[in-house]
Amino acid sequence: MHPHRDMEILTYIIEGGLTHRDSMGRGATIRQNDVQRMSAGTGIMHSEVNQSKELVHLLQIWLLPEAEGLRPSYEDRTFPAEEKHNQLRLIASHDGREGSTTINQDASVYASLLDSGKTLELVLKPGRHAWVQLVRGKLDVNGTTLTKGDGAAISAEPELHLTSISGNGQAEFLLFDLA
Repeated sequence: MHPHRDMEILTYIIEGGLTHRDSMGRGATIRQNDVQRMSAGTGIMHSEVNQSKELVHLLQIWLLPEAEGLRPSYEDRTFPAEEKHNQLRLIASHDGREGSTTINQDASVYASLLDSGKTLELVLKPGRHAWVQLVRGKLDVNGTTLTKGDGAAISAEPELHLTSISGNGQAEFLLFDLA
């Protein structure tokens, strides 16, 4: 167990599983296609442990909350691969729309599994920014090629064009629409 406070923490499981326990009495094992959101708020003790012999591969994203001193909370959701296939699936948002996890920040987080040669677009409202985090495959983002593990910050662009250039495979990525 270790402490956190005033942080929005999203855990996106790519492979394997991770068991969560916290000082609010919550416990859950999250697996591939699951997203966990923990709002640390005024303070929380927690642990995440791989309790199996299989490897776990994940992304853990930390966002500053819109305000300090919020009440700690926890949520996890499953987003099946079919819901991410060749589309942007909202997995976290300020208002929890479309069944996404709810975060205390003006941000929308999408996940996608994009077949090679397919393109997705996202229009950014004026003053918004984006971050693309590529999990696997190759992805063209507005003319710039990303490879596995790359991230890209995008500002002053009215829209994003995301094209998988992964040969016979898919590009898996997270897309953040940020204030």
